[in-house]
Amino acid sequence: MIKWHLRKASGDDAAALAECIRDAYAVYEERITDLPAVAEGIADDIRDHRVWVTEIDGNVAGGIVLVLQEDSLLVANVAVRPEWAGLGLGGALMAHAETECRELGRGELRLSTHVDMPETIGLYAHLGWEETGRTGNKVFMRKRL
Repeated sequence: MIKWHLRKASGDDAAALAECIRDAYAVYEERITDLPAVAEGIADDIRDHRVWVTEIDGNVAGGIVLVLQEDSLLVANVAVRPEWAGLGLGGALMAHAETECRELGRGELRLSTHVDMPETIGLYAHLGWEETGRTGNKVFMRKRL
């Protein structure tokens, strides 16, 4: 069994987390021609927001960027390296987002994903998220706590 742990990201994690995010989204690059630069600004995110990483043997295996909003907590990005998919890291990161949301006194998590990523839409729905709307290529979802 592979052991991993969750910890708050530091500035030293920026390059590794950006690489993790790029690797996680690489499967979508051919399918989604308008995929934004998903790993851009990670150092700023670590400085300005709540960023957590999962670590395996000293390596960043996954991460989540949480942005505090007036009435909710936004999941701005969540990613797991493909070689560590299936270990429950993504679920653990999303569960941690719920914990953070509650601790911050917010009653709702929000996120947006791409319309051409039905796998993620289905995963979020499975985790109790509901779709709240679509604009262009974005699908907006929330989870009330």
